[in-house]
Amino acid sequence: MSINSISLWDASSEEQDHHSEFTGTEKADIAIVGGGFTGLSTALHCAERGLSAHVLEAKQIGYGGSGRNCGLVNAALWLPPQDVRKQLGQTYGPRFIEQFGKGPEYVFSLIEKHQMRCEATRTGTIHAAHSASGYRELKGRTEEWLRLGQPVDLLERDAVSELIGTDVFYGGLLDHRAGTINPMGYCRGLARAALGAGATISTGVRATKLTKEAGEWMIATDQGELRAKTVVLGTNAYTDDLWPDLKKVFTMIHYFQLATTPLTDKASHILPGKQGLWDTGQIMFNYRRDAYDRLLIGSMGTIVGGINKGLSQRWARKQIKRLFPSLSEVEFEQAWHGQIAMTPDHLPRIYELDENLYTAIGYNGRGITTGTVFGKALSELLTGVKKEDLPLPISSLQTVPSAPFYKRLYQCAFTANQMIKSV
Repeated sequence: MSINSISLWDASSEEQDHHSEFTGTEKADIAIVGGGFTGLSTALHCAERGLSAHVLEAKQIGYGGSGRNCGLVNAALWLPPQDVRKQLGQTYGPRFIEQFGKGPEYVFSLIEKHQMRCEATRTGTIHAAHSASGYRELKGRTEEWLRLGQPVDLLERDAVSELIGTDVFYGGLLDHRAGTINPMGYCRGLARAALGAGATISTGVRATKLTKEAGEWMIATDQGELRAKTVVLGTNAYTDDLWPDLKKVFTMIHYFQLATTPLTDKASHILPGKQGLWDTGQIMFNYRRDAYDRLLIGSMGTIVGGINKGLSQRWARKQIKRLFPSLSEVEFEQAWHGQIAMTPDHLPRIYELDENLYTAIGYNGRGITTGTVFGKALSELLTGVKKEDLPLPISSLQTVPSAPFYKRLYQCAFTANQMIKSV
């Protein structure tokens, strides 16, 4: 395990990283800032549609949320479908629910098509009830998904306990559409596929300024200039000051993960079907096993301390002991955290910031499917699909003035949660 790895996924991915320097003044049909799920999906689908696409990544492929993701390929959003329909209306609501319900299927189709080595497992994900009220909420979700003809099951306490290896939950919703992956492997697989389709990817180059000249966009970087007819910003929770006020449209929160060393047969009773799990708690936590029988566990907040000492590893040990009391003492191999862009209504956005300047943003922790689907949608928009046919309406930019306050408030709450649950 490299000490410079940004996550377990960075170190364990079977897909090779891609490094390519920016060569100076260049031109493309579409310039894409950000080498994560959104940027690489946009590049792949644009290149397949005959556009010259150039991705600019300031660090390395998947450096942001994509390479730090939990790896759960979930269908739809945190919101139940009835709430999505209520917020988006009868035109966009059903369309969004349908397209994002099929999000995992599309992700896995890309994995199969391009033979991405990303530990893909299609056995579903489990939304586990942390309380009786959580179970009632899951029951309402299940009833609506079943009404829409989707393959989900509501599991009572005994059934979910057998499926996940612990009896601490009150029940759960098993979504058969979903699954798990190594997210960095998938991200690098998207990069390989985009390159194979003819896209260009430059890493280690930071976009510093956007200006419009003679109907084209000029992207200044720390290593030269790139000119393009259209620009897509695919930076999501890692958005900086490249475009005024864009990073103020969401509240940034952190999410952390710890991974044990491989547990082999000692973990065979934990999620034997290799589903991913997250709970209904207000401060959510998740756990899963990877392809090598490491147990991964995480929650909202940052890593406090390190792999073998500090608050976060004490929290993780306590939770593992609570969930799986028969499991002997574990050792941790990696610890990391990433950033999530949370919107006030928990819905993502597509913004047209200026003529031929777009961004999809505010994924609320659902980056794998959302970034992939939006990348495809943006490529369609740039090759003739009407704006009104997108999964979401184009939004006007609206900042969240309270975001800095809530960012600090949430971080205090998340750290306090680690402290309380470490005792």
